Amino acid sequence: MSAEPVPNRICVFCGSSVGTRREYADAARGLARELVRRDLELVFGGGAIGLMGVVADAVLAEGGHAIGILPEALAAREIAHAGLPDLRIVSSMHERKALMASLSRAFVALPGGFGTFEEFCEVVTWTQLGLHPKPCGLLNVAGYYDPLLAQFDRAVRDGFVRPDNRAIVIAEEDPARLLDRLQATSPAIAATWLRTLEET
Repeated sequence: MSAEPVPNRICVFCGSSVGTRREYADAARGLARELVRRDLELVFGGGAIGLMGVVADAVLAEGGHAIGILPEALAAREIAHAGLPDLRIVSSMHERKALMASLSRAFVALPGGFGTFEEFCEVVTWTQLGLHPKPCGLLNVAGYYDPLLAQFDRAVRDGFVRPDNRAIVIAEEDPARLLDRLQATSPAIAATWLRTLEET
């Protein structure tokens, strides 16, 4: 993992389905337009299906650049996005996530399922541990992430997450506001978190 954030790339985690609400695909396209407008490249999971395909297609249609990272096993199932100028095939899901993180300066999760939840929570944990200083945002389309945000808040109330670590997760309904906040954020909390561990 890179110790310094890459300034012009945002990693987007999202579903391999488009979901049941039109707002999800609309939000993916809105995020894509904002990325291109700000000269930010897309790093994503490399698939042509679901919201992955929607956000990549929209970035490319707007004249932006997209980097796809896909494990061999998924590439063999012919779900790779054939129109990408930069598709990188890796050996495992672990290698995929590490490369996506190293290429990106921040992370955004669109609506998705277990894989999206897992990817997002892992990079939040990496920020908490100081493995990278990269901000993490949820695009909370139609309140999709309200239950997850409520769980994070309960974890604070019940003493499992420190308030400053909870602040790693930025949530907005609007892509432009979310990117504004991510670009203005530089988490620096690992030392506090590790010192607290030593005191327990």
